[in-house]
Amino acid sequence: MSVEIRTTSPDETLALGRRFAALLTAGDIVVLAGRLGSGKTLFASGVASGLGIREQITSPTFLIEKVYRDGFLPLIHADMYRLSSIGEFEDLELADEGRDGAVLIEWGDTIEDSLPADRLVIRFDIDGDGDERVISFTPHGTWADRDLEVLV
Repeated sequence: MSVEIRTTSPDETLALGRRFAALLTAGDIVVLAGRLGSGKTLFASGVASGLGIREQITSPTFLIEKVYRDGFLPLIHADMYRLSSIGEFEDLELADEGRDGAVLIEWGDTIEDSLPADRLVIRFDIDGDGDERVISFTPHGTWADRDLEVLV
């Protein structure tokens, strides 16, 4: 069952990411989808903070992926925006690389058909002209067994 949460400021989006971090376990794949500036990287920063990662989180657009190992759970933060083919994504072997931690994939909706069945898709939509966001959590596979309502 999908869960939809509205945030009204960057601080609320960051805090939602921190709360979400408590749901992550080793091997989790999370797709972050939404247009530029919708809050994907800000949310990822909150997740990293919730995992105890002290390093500043930035968009991995030009690096494709960044790995953070200093938290309670290793985190791979990837960005598919610059990839030109599914083959390039498959060469990264993110699911295998992230089996001991969690993988957050920005622009992951572009390669979603190549992802494992067990994944969570988080969609970020800008509402209005300001900082309001509608953030939708759609579980696939075993994610459907997790209580996403605790985020509300």
